[in-house]
Amino acid sequence: MHITGNTLLVTGGGSGIGRALAEAFLALGNEVIIAGRRESVLKEVADANPGLNYVVLDTSDAAASKRVAEQLIVDYPTLNAVIHSAGIMRGESLRAGATELDATVATNLVGPIRLDGLLLPHFLKQPHAAIVTVSSGLAFVPLALTPSYCATKAAVHSYSQSLRYQLKDTVVKVHELAPPYVQTELMGERQANDPHAMPLKDFIDEVMGIFQHSPDAEEILVERVKPLRYAEVNGGYAEFFKNFNDQMAAARSGE
Repeated sequence: MHITGNTLLVTGGGSGIGRALAEAFLALGNEVIIAGRRESVLKEVADANPGLNYVVLDTSDAAASKRVAEQLIVDYPTLNAVIHSAGIMRGESLRAGATELDATVATNLVGPIRLDGLLLPHFLKQPHAAIVTVSSGLAFVPLALTPSYCATKAAVHSYSQSLRYQLKDTVVKVHELAPPYVQTELMGERQANDPHAMPLKDFIDEVMGIFQHSPDAEEILVERVKPLRYAEVNGGYAEFFKNFNDQMAAARSGE
């Protein structure tokens, strides 16, 4: 991915990793549009970052995605990149029976696939273009407390590989960003202030360094996520999975 000269859409750009990436790319001189469901939040971010544009979009809404994608292409004819940072992560007790997972699947998985389909014909006409999917370290070692989230992120990893292969002879590069546990409000204030989570600034600095020094990297992996990413290939996966989940469950037992 080129780190300059882009017109870049960032979904989930109103907070967390999405906002931080949008601000980092804006600082490098890219034209950046953030998207999200809450206009008040998007406007606040845009006001704090002169030159940053925004569009209201719920990526789980098929009709809205089509309408907004078509308008973005008209308003930003040089649009050539998207970062799929919108996401939902919820704890689930599977023993309790059926869970409400429609929003999780629609936002984390269906939304990015649909939006890619809407934007790709336009991207293929650009001199260079990029799609950045956002999976997770939990795509490779699931956190049993959040099973649907982890399943969608594993699916994003699989989808990213297929998308990359189908676009291998085109101008569109596909990068998969797999974050570790980062200090954001994805699961509330506890996560944002958890000393065990990677500070957001440190994460973004490392990610942008990878984009700069390894622009052809298929997977964007900071050092802290690599134990999860390579747990299976390194051997002892079953023990790693059990220890990881035992530790995470113990950390939350008092909540």
